[in-house]
Amino acid sequence: MAINNILGLFAHSPLKPLQRHSDKVTEACSLLVPFVEAVFQDDWVKAESIQAQISETEREADTLKREIRLKLPRGLFLPIDRTDLLELVTQQDKLANYAKDIAGRMIGRQFKIPTEIQADFMAFVCRSLDATVQAHRVIEEMDELLETGFKGRELNLVNTMITELDKIEDDTDQMQIKLRLMLRQIEDRFNPIDVMSLYKTFEWIGVLADQAQRVGSRIELMLARS
Repeated sequence: MAINNILGLFAHSPLKPLQRHSDKVTEACSLLVPFVEAVFQDDWVKAESIQAQISETEREADTLKREIRLKLPRGLFLPIDRTDLLELVTQQDKLANYAKDIAGRMIGRQFKIPTEIQADFMAFVCRSLDATVQAHRVIEEMDELLETGFKGRELNLVNTMITELDKIEDDTDQMQIKLRLMLRQIEDRFNPIDVMSLYKTFEWIGVLADQAQRVGSRIELMLARS
């Protein structure tokens, strides 16, 4: 029996909830762009409003994660280990958690991003978010990959996408190094605690790309076991 026919035997494919969860996680992360724009404008009322949206979206992702854990059948006949799927959901969910933490910590301190580094800072944020979007694209390809039995052109496509994810993460490492150097050149003009908070912010944003890469690595491991 073809694998797509086997999938038809089940009322709910485990991949659809996984993809819905990925949608919600990616939505939470994407809100960091308008959040940072509000911070640039020193508009903390708007920033707090967007931070609340991020928190709410993260809660919705948590709800989807719990549903997957509770409803994923134990005897599912698929070439994917149930434990691997659950671990993938866990790693994926951390992206939304990190987005919430980044916004919350920046709100807590309310320090303005120096004008001189704003353009590079936003580029760094966007490139880190590119990693989360790329991880989401890989998740979106899982249906096609499953239907082909985890082989052939679709498997090559997914592997290529994961390689690109690694490249994006490498880019964010270099961008973070550049931002640190830029800040070091002007840091004596600012409150030392704000400066330290900004260095930490660079790290937090970099973690988004790192975590997206972990999602890709988890998928690679899952495919290797299939």
